[in-house]
Amino acid sequence: MTNIPELQRQLRDTLEGRGITDPNVLDAVEETRRDRFVPESLQCAAYEDDALPIGEGQTISQPYIVALMTQELRLGGDELVLEIGTGSGYQTAILARLARRVVTIERIESLSASARRVLAELGVTNVDYRIGDGTLGNPESGPYDRVIVTASAPAVPEPLYSQLKLGGRIVAPVGDESSQDLVILEKTPAGRRLTPLCGCRFVKLIGEAGWAPTE
Repeated sequence: MTNIPELQRQLRDTLEGRGITDPNVLDAVEETRRDRFVPESLQCAAYEDDALPIGEGQTISQPYIVALMTQELRLGGDELVLEIGTGSGYQTAILARLARRVVTIERIESLSASARRVLAELGVTNVDYRIGDGTLGNPESGPYDRVIVTASAPAVPEPLYSQLKLGGRIVAPVGDESSQDLVILEKTPAGRRLTPLCGCRFVKLIGEAGWAPTE
């Protein structure tokens, strides 16, 4: 792979062309080496606007979806963010640039270990890693200003909403196995406010408050 800065700039241009407007999000995407988070055999496609497999039946999300979800979190720099589904660690790296601290949960230990190694090599120090059922959140580190869910469930898991601060927001994909919507769920003084964003397609969120594991 040659001229990575040019590929990063082109990716930024692509995201701007698709409606990503937050300059901080665009900067974070441009400055994060996506090629470090994909398998060596797929590095030639690292800066294309596509999801890619990372093993264990999981994927690294499409850059547009990463940027859109991050933009809709509306991060100001002082937030504690809970991320459900560490995966490759790419979304984690973006969040770490824009929030005060990130708590990230992954159920597959090998993926968490790989993400942790790459993020350490990139000098990221404001991330706490957890292994376990992400649908149950991580109450001991909360409450959280923001929650981002990078796998789909039939509905936003109730434990995640309960761990959200008043005034906070969750960005998550919800729906059935074949059709999902990206939504924002806000905790307001008047109660829940749900806003749909767009259609999407994610791997399943496996856990007690999500999908049951398949045999």
